[in-house]
Amino acid sequence: QVQLVESGGGLVQPGGSLRLSCAVARSPVSIYTSGWYRQAPGKQRELVAQITGGGVTTYADSMKGRFTISRDNAKNTVYLQMNSLKPEDTAVYYCNHKRPGLGTYWGQGTQVTVSS
Repeated sequence: QVQLVESGGGLVQPGGSLRLSCAVARSPVSIYTSGWYRQAPGKQRELVAQITGGGVTTYADSMKGRFTISRDNAKNTVYLQMNSLKPEDTAVYYCNHKRPGLGTYWGQGTQVTVSS
């Protein structure tokens, strides 16, 4: 069974940085697509960033130039580096991983709060 475990969330001041990690068990991130989504209070879940097995990345417009998705194939872990954080970035961040023919898997989420 594919399992995802997120870590790295917390409280940060506006303009600060955080790095989120997503450890994926029993499915290779070097072959299949992984991504980060977020859900803020009162809003729908939205795509933050995505990386395919081939290494092609995609970002939501509001995150371009501030967030970077990457991976470590040896650790089978996906990362989200977040810089220049804004209060509107406050949300629960979820990692996901897609397996064609099997489905999409989600982590439990990690809280990111941007506040002074």
